[in-house]
Amino acid sequence: MVEKGSGELLHRLSSRLKMRHLILLLQIQQHGSLTRVAEHMASSQPAVTNALAELESMFGGPLFDRSSRGMAPTALGKRVLARAQAMIHDLGHLARDVESASLGRAVHLHVGVTPFIPGRLLSAAIQRAFPDTDERLTVTIHEGTSDQLLSQLRDHSLDIVLGRISSTVELENVRFDVLYRQQPRLIASRRLAAQLGRVRLDWRQLAELDWILGAPHTRIREQVADIFLAAGVVPPAPIVESYSSKLIGEMIVASDHAVSIVPADIAEEMVRTAGVAIVPYSFNWNLPPIAIFTRAESLPAAAVELFGAALLQLCKESQIISLANQ
Repeated sequence: MVEKGSGELLHRLSSRLKMRHLILLLQIQQHGSLTRVAEHMASSQPAVTNALAELESMFGGPLFDRSSRGMAPTALGKRVLARAQAMIHDLGHLARDVESASLGRAVHLHVGVTPFIPGRLLSAAIQRAFPDTDERLTVTIHEGTSDQLLSQLRDHSLDIVLGRISSTVELENVRFDVLYRQQPRLIASRRLAAQLGRVRLDWRQLAELDWILGAPHTRIREQVADIFLAAGVVPPAPIVESYSSKLIGEMIVASDHAVSIVPADIAEEMVRTAGVAIVPYSFNWNLPPIAIFTRAESLPAAAVELFGAALLQLCKESQIISLANQ
């Protein structure tokens, strides 16, 4: 049952709120000045001022604080802006869905992917989710850290996220299902891997090689640092910081001094695609598991459910997991 107060607000919004109001809100947030907003929207400042006043009347309170430094959203304004951004993104997704339908495809999905998710898992999930060749799923892949991607999931920029689940991840308004864990592998050129494989694991010796690692303050980089610290060795400073499997593979096969530590499934993929070799060392890390994240505030769209179910089923079939546990 809708309470009287919220019912009255819903009536005002449904009868008066227009898409141009949402665009105006986002423009004010971006430019911080009604004068600049008016210039950008090819309108007059009085017209913009009146439109904002109309909006604040609808919501029953100020949406922005005015100061000499510009305009900043109030607590109410932040809530409204978050929903406005989501509604704008949903409108864009609707336009893409209609376009896809006109081409005989299924709805378009925006999928967020954290570094080092194997491409074959994504490819297999896309094929399995929509096996009908007359109605194939269309997908845009967005890469970023788990925190960045979850923020985009909440504002409806993304439909589903493959990221790492841990106690530090903000889980407000999201639901998740754990897919699998990734184990570490040391990779090198075939020549260097053969040399290292003939001697005992020595972290001090390894620290003197040319390392290719991810960006600082990311979970994989921190896990690699922890491995060295646990061995009583100062973690190496990388010569290159990148999560590009292609770049890492090319640099490693071109040098008999370059190494990296990557998840086992990624290492196996790079063996096939780049010609790197896995050094037969055994060691562990506590890297958070890979999970699927979707929005908790509403039922997921059918395409999201199909794609998520395909990912879960593929991992249960253990091809990816078995590689990670070898």
